[in-house]
Amino acid sequence: MIYSIYFSPTGGTKKAADFLLAAWTEAAGEAGKRAEDVTGIDLFQRTDFGKYAFKKEDVVAVSVPSYGGRVPEIAVKRLQKMTGNGARAVLQVVYGNRDYDDTLLELKETLEGRGFLPWAAVTAVAKHSVVNEIAAGRPDAADRAELNAFGRKIRESLEADWNGEAPEPGLSVKGNHPYREYKGIPLKPKAGKSCTGCGLCAGKCPTGAIPLENPRETDTEICISCMRCIEICPKHARKLNGLMLAVAAGKLKKACGERKGNQCVIAGQ
Repeated sequence: MIYSIYFSPTGGTKKAADFLLAAWTEAAGEAGKRAEDVTGIDLFQRTDFGKYAFKKEDVVAVSVPSYGGRVPEIAVKRLQKMTGNGARAVLQVVYGNRDYDDTLLELKETLEGRGFLPWAAVTAVAKHSVVNEIAAGRPDAADRAELNAFGRKIRESLEADWNGEAPEPGLSVKGNHPYREYKGIPLKPKAGKSCTGCGLCAGKCPTGAIPLENPRETDTEICISCMRCIEICPKHARKLNGLMLAVAAGKLKKACGERKGNQCVIAGQ
């Protein structure tokens, strides 16, 4: 079976994951290929992730955003509850056009520690979740074509592996030890006067930082600044401090001015 595991607070990571997996879901028109169903597993769920135990013949695509050059801690903890049993893993890190630093290495080692076999690694650019004008509109049409091509190449390498034609796996990715230190950012969304207290944000917050009994509040100690609440608020009532956001944007734009490309590496290639 094909699985897509993703942590996508504002939608960019899930979009990139869908583009990459189109090689499986849209394969019906290709000679000798068939379309396959992809089972999605959303790491934003509040569920028992320990129930997920995969099989060696499964393909598991794991897509996460890069937070300050690291995998979001909550995503790591939820992945560490799963059992790979030798399933081939396709790693995807999505970042906001700055850098992904040690995210890919951390994701690879997290999955290896749970018994997955990392087979391929992809990095993709999406709209920056905090400073939205950075990489706005990405992944775009050009990204889609490139990620589709990566997916086809990865699928072909997996088919060669199943047919006994692939070289011994050995995936090398960018990253350093110790991992880059990340303590979060001071930008925390807050509710404005237009908040109706509907509670949608509280129900969707991955850390429970927004209390259901009073969704106008935010526990800044456990908020991870994922921006999910801003993305889904029907009244656009949750926002960041404007001055702090402007300062952050000024700093980031210096490092994010040039369009960065997507990359793909496959084990044994």
